Amino acid sequence: MAQKTYPQDYQKPSQNLPQCFPVSVIMESRPSKSQWIDEIWNGIGVVAQSGISKDDIKVITQGEVKQVIYGGLKINLHLDECESYYHNLMSPKPGCFIVAREEDEEDEEGEETDIPIPFMVTMSFDEAHAYLEGDDIVYAVDISPELYRWVESYILENYSAEKRKKRKRKDWKKGE
Repeated sequence: MAQKTYPQDYQKPSQNLPQCFPVSVIMESRPSKSQWIDEIWNGIGVVAQSGISKDDIKVITQGEVKQVIYGGLKINLHLDECESYYHNLMSPKPGCFIVAREEDEEDEEGEETDIPIPFMVTMSFDEAHAYLEGDDIVYAVDISPELYRWVESYILENYSAEKRKKRKRKDWKKGE
């Protein structure tokens, strides 16, 4: 493994970075303008939060807009996903990916409605894309500064991007 070099003003990350980070997910429901669906759900954000159980769900209603905060989730980092984390942070708009499944619930009028319930948050585009190919819903949201620094430290500690090498072409005209 190649020796990692850091800029002079950079403090080397600690060797004891946590593998997971406790978070809460904020989902928002707005009324739809379509006659075919009643409401539109969207992922609003991921915030660092610990000490909240998975069953702790808070609902905030303001007019027709409803925000639901789901606690007790964790972002796990894996060594084999470091390249995907690296490309996520290097993209023009780095983000978190909320993975949710629709569950049938009854609304205030007693009618059944599909509500996306988040069950996972990831920093890996590849992992989010794998869930998207199934029946799951993926919401891309902005990354908070503390999550960005945590993932950045993890990448600096565990990954070094390799320069791509162009292979030499054979000269087929010479004939060997």
